[in-house]
Amino acid sequence: MSGEERSDDEKKARKPRSRGSVNIDRGIDRLERWRSSKEEQRAEGNLRGQRARGGFEKLITRTTSGAIYAIVVIGCFFLGRIPTALLVAAMAWLCCSEFFRMCRLAGRMPNETFGLTAAALFPLAAHFGGIDGVLLLIFVLVFACGIWFVFTPRANISDVSSTVFGPIYTSLMFSSVVFIRDVNPGLPGGLLVFGAVASIWANDALAYVVGTRIGRHKLAPKISPKKSWEGLFGGLVASVLVWVLMSLFGIDPLSVPMSVLVGVLVGIAGIFGDLFESRIKRGVGVKDSGNFMPGHGGLLDRSDSLLFGCMVAYFALLLGGVL
Repeated sequence: MSGEERSDDEKKARKPRSRGSVNIDRGIDRLERWRSSKEEQRAEGNLRGQRARGGFEKLITRTTSGAIYAIVVIGCFFLGRIPTALLVAAMAWLCCSEFFRMCRLAGRMPNETFGLTAAALFPLAAHFGGIDGVLLLIFVLVFACGIWFVFTPRANISDVSSTVFGPIYTSLMFSSVVFIRDVNPGLPGGLLVFGAVASIWANDALAYVVGTRIGRHKLAPKISPKKSWEGLFGGLVASVLVWVLMSLFGIDPLSVPMSVLVGVLVGIAGIFGDLFESRIKRGVGVKDSGNFMPGHGGLLDRSDSLLFGCMVAYFALLLGGVL
């Protein structure tokens, strides 16, 4: 390179940069510093965009799994008595499996073969054998657990108790859905059981909405801190409304005063069912009973209110002369 060319290059190098170029460089430096300051939050997923995207994905997942669950349940109700019994048997088996999982976390060792078999059979016994079939199955379950206890040195009375209680809690109580559906093989039976279940779903939904919006007074802070008295009363309004609509649209002989009473009883029972399962989960230190339903947790988490609420609905309707 000649001396003249080198001189030209040196002049260009010494030439001051434009103000626009300097501002661009400063802007890039600031952007890099800002990105570096957010790196820890980005790694933890705490950036605003990440939280918004995560919340939207959870909402989509929760809505989709909930819709599939509702479609399957409602479809079986209206398909007939046998599809309803088979559905409840499958749901009860899964709920009992999740219950036994929590028992194991608490140090109990239930006989899952006996318990899960009974859980699957209670709804079928309710449909094909009625009350007599259910009583027979209870006797067989207790008798089988007694024999197992005698011949199994490692088993203790807590293991036997959880083995018997598991299917009674998750399946025998669930069999009330089968009893309600069996009252009529046609559309009226499907509408009645759908209304009973829908009143509990509505109770849960409005209790959540009211509780999160205006809930101030805690219902059971040591068991379920998010539940409030305001939410409870909001849920009861929803439950009563569903039952009154059932009365107005021709569920005979369900009168409006009786609908109000049944709605209140079912709503309160649903709340206690939720609190009962929450106490079990808190006792073993888990947030959800399982992960069967994405976005919702376990199937027992979705069914806890139904177990108590539908049993109360069955006896209320039976004593009220509807069944």
